[in-house]
Amino acid sequence: MDRFMMKQGKTDGALTVIGWHECISLPELGLKDFAVKVDTGAKTTALHADDIETFFKGDIEWVRFRSPRIAGTPARICEFEVFTNRDITNTSGQPQTRIVIRTPMILAGRKWKIDISLTDRGTMRFPLILGRRALRRHNIAVHPGKSYLVSTKPNLEG
Repeated sequence: MDRFMMKQGKTDGALTVIGWHECISLPELGLKDFAVKVDTGAKTTALHADDIETFFKGDIEWVRFRSPRIAGTPARICEFEVFTNRDITNTSGQPQTRIVIRTPMILAGRKWKIDISLTDRGTMRFPLILGRRALRRHNIAVHPGKSYLVSTKPNLEG
């Protein structure tokens, strides 16, 4: 494993290899240990959200949305300051401008902030697709043939 030891960006230490499916937590959204698809072909992480609406608190733009229902966890109304609006190509190849929030994520026992675009992923198997921008500079590689290398496979029934 010495050949994988490297210093990259903010993180020192050994490379963490994750599977193309893992469980993460988004504590500020009340979502704990839920299954996601890791997709290095996607730049930005995308989360399923319903009833997305923007509003202002003073001069600051905020967004209100309903989080996805994760097995055993009901959907809830979330409010975040809008981090940015980003042009993103969706899974059908169509460009969209999406609202992006910034919030902490926990993966493999480590916590850092990631950017998450809000969109309708209601027809997708996983409520969140974890893109490569969330992983870069954190010494993480994705094993394309393995799942749940740093987390326990959840019961996807629910």
